[in-house]
Amino acid sequence: MRILLVWLVNAIALIAVAYLMPSISVSSFGSALIAALVLGLVNAIIRPVLVLLTLPVTVLTLGLFILVINALLFWFVGSILEGFHVHGFLGALVGSILFSIVSWLLSTLVLRDK
Repeated sequence: MRILLVWLVNAIALIAVAYLMPSISVSSFGSALIAALVLGLVNAIIRPVLVLLTLPVTVLTLGLFILVINALLFWFVGSILEGFHVHGFLGALVGSILFSIVSWLLSTLVLRDK
């Protein structure tokens, strides 16, 4: 049940980011659900490999290169899905940061343990 709630929270966070940023668009709630699912899978499978491969650059930039990796993965998901579009790298960078913040805020509000 918790996984479904996290998935729903991430979809709502995507819609919120699309509302806040004109360079990101989500066509429907169904598209947001699919995009949240694909983002979760990409972050679980591809992101650890990229972080490991770019570890020297990440160390040299004091961890800031991870923001670039997140933006590239956010942009990649936006390019392969129909109802979710990210226009440009800068939009992906700011969008991925906003998505992380909004998702974290919603998760702490909805999923707090009692």
